[in-house]
Amino acid sequence: MGEEIFDIVDESDTVVGRASRKEVHSSGLLHRSAHLLVFDSTERVLLQKRSYEKDTFPGRWDSSVSGHVDSGEEYDQCIVREALEEIGIVLGETPEKLFKIDACEETTQEFTWVYRTLYEGPFSVNEQEISEIRWFPGDVVDRQLEARGEVFSPAFALVWSKMREVGYLRS
Repeated sequence: MGEEIFDIVDESDTVVGRASRKEVHSSGLLHRSAHLLVFDSTERVLLQKRSYEKDTFPGRWDSSVSGHVDSGEEYDQCIVREALEEIGIVLGETPEKLFKIDACEETTQEFTWVYRTLYEGPFSVNEQEISEIRWFPGDVVDRQLEARGEVFSPAFALVWSKMREVGYLRS
């Protein structure tokens, strides 16, 4: 697999160039990502623990699926590809698109679209990307974020707080 190439974007999320993953991250360039939250019928959320080999936030809990938008790719294409690559979900269509987060420190300068879907499994975990997956009740995520927020990626903490803020999660 060759070096990943991402689109560089401006403050309006308009493509202005291309660069390697390494260059984008080392220079703090604005780029794009997508996150998917997978829920089951009891409203638990599936979280992934990032591989300890990851270059950012290794070993931290993160969204069910999260990944960079490749150069020339759209957000909706990215989330369908990443769901298959990371946890083996074949999405027949784009999952429910919830909201967009502007590039910021928590997202490591990524404009991020957040999606959700209902899926019970089975899953096929990409062990190069993920060290484990686990279902969490929402109230457990809330308590863990409050008590031990450092066990989560900053991007997931922001996504979860926005989910609460806009009413996508029950109390």
